[in-house]
Amino acid sequence: MADRTAPNCHLRLEWVYGYRGHQCRNNLYYTAAKEIVYFVAGVGVVYNTREHKQKFYLGHNDDIISLALHPERVLVATGQVGKEPYICVWDSYTVQTVSILKDVHTHGVACLAFDLEGQCLVSVGLDSKNTICVWDWRRGKVLAAAPGHTDRIFDISWDLYQPSKLVSCGVKHIKFWSLCGNALTPKRGVFGKTGDLQTILCLACAKDEVTYSGALNGDIYVWKGINLMRTVQGAHGSGIFSMNVCEEGFATGGRDGCVRLWDLNFKPITVIDLRETDQGYKGLSVRSVCWRGDHILVGTQDSEIFEVVVHDRTKPFLIMQGHCEGELWALAVHPTKPLAMTGSDDRSVRIWSLIDHALIARCNMEEPIRCAAVSTDGIHLALGMKDGSFTVLRVRDMTEVVHIKDRKEAIHELKYSPDGAHLAVGSNDNSVDIYGVVQRYKKVGECIGSNSFITHMDWSTDSKFLQTNDGSGRRLFYRMPSGKEVTNREELKLVQWASWTCVLGPEINGIWPKYSDINDINSVDANFNNQVIVTADDYGLVKLLRYPCVKKGAKFKKYLGHSAHITNARWSHDYQWVITIGGADHSVFQWKFVPERKSKEALHIAPQGTTLADSNSEESDSDQSDVPEMDSEIEQETQLTYRRQVYKEDLPQLKEQCKEKHRAMAMKKRERAPGSGVKLHFIHGYRGYDCRSNLFYTQTGEIVYHVAAIGVVYNRQQNTQRFYMGHDDDILCLAIHPLKDFVATGQVGRDSSIHIWDTETLKPMSVLRGFHQLGVCALDFSADGKRLASVGLDDNHTIVLWDWRKGEKLSAMRLVHKDKIFVVKINPYLPDKLITAGVKHMKFWHKAGGGLIGRKGNMGKTETMMCAVYGWSEEMVFSGTCTGDICIWRDMFLMKTVKAHDGPVFSVHALEKGFVTGGKDGIVALWDDTFERCLKTYAIKRAVLAPGSKGLLLEDNPSIRAISLGHGHILVGTKNGEILEVDKSGPITLLVQGHMEGEVWGLATHPHLPLCATVSDDKTLRIWDLSPSHCMLAVRKLRKGGRCCCFSPDGKALAVGLNDGSFIIVNADTLEDLVSFHHRKDIISDIRFSPGAGKYLAVASGDTFVDIYNVMSSKRVGVCKGCLNYITHLDWDKRGKLLQVNTGAKEQFFFEAPRGKRQTIPATEVEKIDWCTWTCVLGTSVEGVWPLISEVTEVTAACLSNDKKVLATGDDLGYVKLFRYPVKGKYAKFKRYVAHSTHVTNVRWTHDDSLLVTVGGGDTCLMIWAHEPEGHREFKQCDSEESDIESEDDGGYDSDVTRENELNYTIKALSTNMRPMTGVKPHLQLKEPSVDERPPVSRALPQPEKLQTNNVGKKKRPIEDLVLELVFGYRGNDCRNNVHYLNEGADIIYHTASVGIVLNLTTSCQSFYVEHSDDILCLTINQHPKFPNVVATGQVATSPSIHVWDAMTKQTLSVLRCFHSGGVCSVSFSATGKLLLSVGLDPEHTVTIWKWQEGAKVASRIGHTQRIFVAEFRPDSDTHFVSVGIKHVRFWTLAGRALLSKKGVLSSIEDARMQTMLSVAFGANNLTFTGTISGDVCVWKEHILVRIVAKAHTGPVFTMYTTLRDGLIVTGGKERPSKEGGALKLWDQELKRCRAFRLETGQIIDCVRSVCRGKGKILVGTRNAEIIEVGEKNAACNILVNGHMDGPIWGLGTHPSRDVFLSAAEDGTVRLWDIPEKKMLNKVNLGHPARTISYSPEGDMVAIGMKNGEFIILLVASLKIWGKKRDRQPNRGASSRSAVDFYDLTLGPQLNRINCCRDIPSFVMQMDFSADSAYVQISTGAYKRLVYEVPSGRQVTEQTQIDRITWATWTSVLGDEVVGIWSRNTDKADVTCACVSHSGLNIVTGDDFGMVKLFDFPCPEKFAKHKRFLGHSAHLTNVRFSSGDRFVVSAGGDDRSLFVWRCVHAPH
Repeated sequence: MADRTAPNCHLRLEWVYGYRGHQCRNNLYYTAAKEIVYFVAGVGVVYNTREHKQKFYLGHNDDIISLALHPERVLVATGQVGKEPYICVWDSYTVQTVSILKDVHTHGVACLAFDLEGQCLVSVGLDSKNTICVWDWRRGKVLAAAPGHTDRIFDISWDLYQPSKLVSCGVKHIKFWSLCGNALTPKRGVFGKTGDLQTILCLACAKDEVTYSGALNGDIYVWKGINLMRTVQGAHGSGIFSMNVCEEGFATGGRDGCVRLWDLNFKPITVIDLRETDQGYKGLSVRSVCWRGDHILVGTQDSEIFEVVVHDRTKPFLIMQGHCEGELWALAVHPTKPLAMTGSDDRSVRIWSLIDHALIARCNMEEPIRCAAVSTDGIHLALGMKDGSFTVLRVRDMTEVVHIKDRKEAIHELKYSPDGAHLAVGSNDNSVDIYGVVQRYKKVGECIGSNSFITHMDWSTDSKFLQTNDGSGRRLFYRMPSGKEVTNREELKLVQWASWTCVLGPEINGIWPKYSDINDINSVDANFNNQVIVTADDYGLVKLLRYPCVKKGAKFKKYLGHSAHITNARWSHDYQWVITIGGADHSVFQWKFVPERKSKEALHIAPQGTTLADSNSEESDSDQSDVPEMDSEIEQETQLTYRRQVYKEDLPQLKEQCKEKHRAMAMKKRERAPGSGVKLHFIHGYRGYDCRSNLFYTQTGEIVYHVAAIGVVYNRQQNTQRFYMGHDDDILCLAIHPLKDFVATGQVGRDSSIHIWDTETLKPMSVLRGFHQLGVCALDFSADGKRLASVGLDDNHTIVLWDWRKGEKLSAMRLVHKDKIFVVKINPYLPDKLITAGVKHMKFWHKAGGGLIGRKGNMGKTETMMCAVYGWSEEMVFSGTCTGDICIWRDMFLMKTVKAHDGPVFSVHALEKGFVTGGKDGIVALWDDTFERCLKTYAIKRAVLAPGSKGLLLEDNPSIRAISLGHGHILVGTKNGEILEVDKSGPITLLVQGHMEGEVWGLATHPHLPLCATVSDDKTLRIWDLSPSHCMLAVRKLRKGGRCCCFSPDGKALAVGLNDGSFIIVNADTLEDLVSFHHRKDIISDIRFSPGAGKYLAVASGDTFVDIYNVMSSKRVGVCKGCLNYITHLDWDKRGKLLQVNTGAKEQFFFEAPRGKRQTIPATEVEKIDWCTWTCVLGTSVEGVWPLISEVTEVTAACLSNDKKVLATGDDLGYVKLFRYPVKGKYAKFKRYVAHSTHVTNVRWTHDDSLLVTVGGGDTCLMIWAHEPEGHREFKQCDSEESDIESEDDGGYDSDVTRENELNYTIKALSTNMRPMTGVKPHLQLKEPSVDERPPVSRALPQPEKLQTNNVGKKKRPIEDLVLELVFGYRGNDCRNNVHYLNEGADIIYHTASVGIVLNLTTSCQSFYVEHSDDILCLTINQHPKFPNVVATGQVATSPSIHVWDAMTKQTLSVLRCFHSGGVCSVSFSATGKLLLSVGLDPEHTVTIWKWQEGAKVASRIGHTQRIFVAEFRPDSDTHFVSVGIKHVRFWTLAGRALLSKKGVLSSIEDARMQTMLSVAFGANNLTFTGTISGDVCVWKEHILVRIVAKAHTGPVFTMYTTLRDGLIVTGGKERPSKEGGALKLWDQELKRCRAFRLETGQIIDCVRSVCRGKGKILVGTRNAEIIEVGEKNAACNILVNGHMDGPIWGLGTHPSRDVFLSAAEDGTVRLWDIPEKKMLNKVNLGHPARTISYSPEGDMVAIGMKNGEFIILLVASLKIWGKKRDRQPNRGASSRSAVDFYDLTLGPQLNRINCCRDIPSFVMQMDFSADSAYVQISTGAYKRLVYEVPSGRQVTEQTQIDRITWATWTSVLGDEVVGIWSRNTDKADVTCACVSHSGLNIVTGDDFGMVKLFDFPCPEKFAKHKRFLGHSAHLTNVRFSSGDRFVVSAGGDDRSLFVWRCVHAPH
């Protein structure tokens, strides 16, 4: 029988022929050692030209497509393709991995570049967004990522002269990037008129912001900043693929086959045309150049590498060549010489010398070549072609001997017979032709038996037989040379085959995996001498197996290198080498064969670095046949999957799904939660059956371990337990910090988490999640305690190395090992190294950047390892196996094994001077430090149990699962769930125990003693003492497992139902049998004594019957029939006459005892019956216990307290819940407790209701809860959670709050028309050609001016630029907490639109921060003294950003790109100022914490389903913050990288209900104050509501401010001013006393939106857009900022001669503003929304048009009304409903209408009079411009007449003169307003995108050039020049703000 192991010999990669030139560029460089680095297929190659040697980097698993060289030129970064591609950074000298970067890109990594220092690496992905990612590559961490471009990116480079700037280029674009915070911000390169917009292929950066780039047409484009400065025309004939920069200048290479050298200023030096050189050819295309000193490397499209010496540039050396693009299939080896022949689809045949590693001959054919063969004498070379022909050449000179075409389809295989007489040619026509070699290749035979194409052929040694394989997987034999098929297999018995290259046949069955019928092996070749076979497959693997290998799934060694399919593999003639060729990668690999004896010698001489340079060989994965039998325990454990139907993480979604159908229900009154609660008191249980090494001593000598979802800290002196309850599902592993004060625990879960917690305070220090699915199965701390390693349960067993305090993943790797991993250990001496051990697995790892590199332990076949530790030096490792051996390792080599135990070694622990081990044999052994001798053994036996034990040993020598030493004792955990303490002298104390593996269902409490009994599937019945001694009093083994038990009413007997349908009654003290029955086949599911004397016993079984027995006579007296499903619960009534039964089908039945007659009782009566016990879960009195998601979870158990007040339930999700009884109405409120991990199978109250006892099914533990009655209020934290459903009471109502909540913030870029326009946009209208379009004759009158230019003086100067000078406005109506003091109160900061404004109070000068791209929604300042004047602002956008900036210099410090789609609505700095908290407007209302200086996201979590208004850090904390919102207040803790949160608990105050919370402030001792919509303020201690300050304001409390220096609190709300109250109040630290201030604004209702307190001053921002400063002493109010409170501001009029202007808005006010004084002079309230405003020519009167159709004329001086008139229904004043009316003002204030223009289509937008007041032009909502005569109202239609009018003003957006103001992207939005300057040279416009644009006037050309100015929100309503063109005033729609821009005039 052949050996089933892998062969002992192996292959080593010796040479790779080829270079990847196709579809890649810039991938060829000189390293510092003057070697050449490049890649081919999946291999990085370092080629030393002087010594002609190659080294290989084999860390990739698919094609490499990009490469970058580190500036120090030793390290190389390479990127690959694939579904989850990664980047490797490796050392070109040692070819070892330094770092792995993964988990960001998909599809592939297209480009890479290092920055100047070499600290950062940038990569570009091949995904649809071409993601650009910047890495801190040593740590494997992403610093920033951004979508790169919609189309392919071809090159990216760092600007080597400016830090954090990059340039990328690609299809039709070039982008200039800057890196700030975590944001990569692009600016598109502007091609302008200088060059064509085209694809840029490569680039290089120079100094002074100059960038050189190579374009597709062969030009070089030179950029300065982002603008194209000049082009170098025709640098190359066509596309420039590569550009390389060195000290001397630039080298470029193009598709034209030329390389050009340029000096540093890009002046040409020389050109090298490779096509013209000796080795050149037509069509040579350069893909990569590298210039170093006097050498230039050139890589070409056709896989050649040239080296050019500059001074001898006509003679380039060809240093590497390979096949060109196209599949490579043909391979043959010479029969006597070390030569290989290959032929490819590139139509060339090449001969390679295997000794010289060089190409020695090449010949081009007419057709693509698909196969090759060399004749036995080595003279002829036959080539099979794709077109069905074959050609024979002479090997000597490559001349043609013969060319024959007999077939239509490709020839896929041909072979010469061993005697050299015949050539067999197999084609895709399903046949093999036989040709006679001597007869000049005449056809002598034909084999036709296949019905599919021929794939492989072999001759027999005597040349008489031929075997073939075909595409359908058939193997046929033919007699030669006739070609007759051999059907009688007997003849073939003795045939010997000359070669074996077929893939089918019994001898090589083993090359195919077990149970697979796939045909992915392309080629096989056998080496008969060494009895090995090599195979090549579709996955790029070369495998080495033994030959013959008869059984499927043989062991092998496998080698990576080829990327995709390998098409052929052959041994060289002397079996020294294997040659393999790749199809798609068209490369030739040459492998050296190392036979067995050599590999043994190699072991001794191998240098430490390369372990047996065994080209990454990995053992195969299939199972070994000669595995020792699995230990039953380990077998059991490996089969546990810990998968759940429903994970706790799924609950929120499930609830959401169920919400809808329960909305109706919820309106009904729901039962309140009970007043009393329970608290976990003690747990009997320890998880030993499937976990190991999970038991330790803490610093203080307590014992820490885990069971169910609880971490337990047990004090053995006091016999008490404390619990860590942060997990919500089974804990599977536990590790202790080296200082023994912190513990890490890992749990089961969909996205399972690891908690690191403090054993003293039981608080989480850090929570790690996001990497492991299903669960975490092993953990280990490093020796310095800083790192933590974890292994997941997911299919690939991801292994992660964490910096646990920061919560950062340092490195991660998939193990891709399908069996369980049992242990991970970090090397105590070198924290970068670790080991993992598990089922048939032992691996040694080291960290490389973001990845880990692992090597298998070197032992013949890997055994299953159960435990491992590091020894006394960094290379020694000791591991325990499943056979009882200890393996001793040095580095990765097994030194020796020592027999330690019978059966598996489960635990090993290293001491200072030795080791201690424990095994399945129940023995603890102490060893010396080399495992030479065993010093002492302790057997765990009942006989040595000390008297103080807390229980009984179930059996002698239990299997030991955990060992720990400390405090003079050995701590031992057993599989049976016992924790024992072994004294060094021998006695053993049992400390804690629980049930063993198997579900626990049965639970009964004693009728009058503090005892309970449990019975479990582990076949034991146990009695527990519930009094403080907490021990197991008695235990008895049963012959079967049991599911239920019950004490008799007198407590003397105990009935136990077993799983085989029998039950027993035992003596409750001795547990000896009294009586037993066996009447049923199915499980006994419940058993109950009747009350009183306990005369009857009811026994319910799984086969739907309840039997009633008379206890005294021991006879069955009745059977209850009629149930349709198995029975789940039983209860007796008080009289012992009636039984209540529940079944699995949710039926409720009643039976009468003792006969068992079924009764029907109406629901109303059931409630009146006095039940002795209530453990049922059905019926009206308990309907409220079923949760919303009852489809997913069952309520498994219930128990009513003896005082009938509280009902406890247990369910499938592991929750214990308390309800107030009776629980009527659905979905009652409850208190819930998490401790059990999976389903809670039973709950019982003790006889006096003082304790609640619960048992968990899967977690096998018995938990004891102390009952805390109503008055007892010290709830421990984290104890109970309130019920799930949001309270349906609405949270209160207020119009302002509702508006703020429902606002959909417009994103500027997506904004649409403000006015209801119709018609075709002006730039899309076709011009009607006018009659006289002939050239004007000079005799005609000169055309008049378009515009009357008055009062400008003689010299007209155009305006070049606008500078923002002033902003009138403040965003108060929907933003809050956005006004702050700066610089000790000298400045204030606030915002409006997209501008941050700093206002100096002494000079009233404003300065602006204008970097936001859209409206700012929130603003906060950093109060830490280290960060003075640091401001954070958040904006609206689809993917918004937060800017952190310096308020004084306006310098951006950091930009944080976030995932809050929609916008950022709240920001807050932490106490140290280093962290920033943000809340999003996205549907999840995400809460995120940032390290803003680095731009790193620390943590993020879904906040709430509804809007969160504010989230603020506690002023003294970096980890605690509070968020408030619609019916929401949450208390958050940042632990590492995880956010943990608690809902506020209201139940502590009677009738408190959750209201909408609007604001938050803080007090000492963990107090939090939240302001509500009703005007109350809630006061919270931790997360419990402790008091309510009723009606702190009469309306909603919108804002609160905590003063840091004295703790006083300012509140602001909505209130009517009165004598005693005001909308602003100042409170003491406890919010007990307050002082109210009145804001003298004259409003009916004051509404304060923002408060801030400085020295003696309070700053207030109001809903009415005022900012007011209030003095604390004298309560004096000083208004600092005014603005319109409601928009849009439609009306805008500038004074004809002074720098003042008027604005009229929707809020019904007209305001007069003074620009030089920077303030509002006056305002008048008109009582109605105003729409338009206009000054009279002298500036003394002003007309205002109203929304209701009225218009008013005021005198400017006093703003008193001069006259008013209403002739139209509501619309826009002077421009009323589609008509324009003329009024004569000379007749005095009666305002008679003298005429009107009618029939105007659509509504009127703008009007202008002509200079002589004879005409008026009107622009309408249908995009039409009309001209009328004044005062007759007649329409003018003559174009010539219109052209001659000189207009007094021009505010129209329509007309041929201004077509150019309409931009391309105004399909949904409009240009809304315009104004021509008084000089008539410029026009400014405003549009729906919020842009102000400056054009030249007139601008008749479409899409005219302009300058744009940002700042406004969406929708500008109006824009005007002030007198003398000194300023432009623009009015905002959405932002209710007025911007004043200073005009910069062009110099003369």
